[in-house]
Amino acid sequence: MQYKATSAEDYINQTPKERQETLKKLRNTIKDNLPKDFQEGIQYGMIGYFVPHSIYPDGYHCNPKEPLPFMSFASQKNSINLYHSGIYAVPEIHDWFVSEYPKYCKRKLDMGKSCIRFKKIDEIPLELIAELCKKLTVKEWISIYETNIKKA
Repeated sequence: MQYKATSAEDYINQTPKERQETLKKLRNTIKDNLPKDFQEGIQYGMIGYFVPHSIYPDGYHCNPKEPLPFMSFASQKNSINLYHSGIYAVPEIHDWFVSEYPKYCKRKLDMGKSCIRFKKIDEIPLELIAELCKKLTVKEWISIYETNIKKA
């Protein structure tokens, strides 16, 4: 689902009422646990967390006018999806998340390369997401991005 939002609050207010409280909790979990210097905004039509141009002027290699993306979430038709670039770029973070997930949620993990889909929105493992948020600093993410992704 696409929302024409200009802020995180605007995005959440446009979603179905029954999802708004869950989205607020997810947003607060991310904001409370992401290392400093990541910035929140709307990126690619969803709530995103990125490295601002003031820290990384090169921006995203696919579109240098965009700040370097790191993490985001979206309300889709059948799920709430969480995107985390570290899960995609760092095998140790991926493996950690996959092994920890069953400790927090009884449902089978529904995951793509960097996307985690939560179809039962009342079962989003916020504590696990809080730990995931702490895994990489802005400086570490820039280094990983420049070493592994930008060169590819």
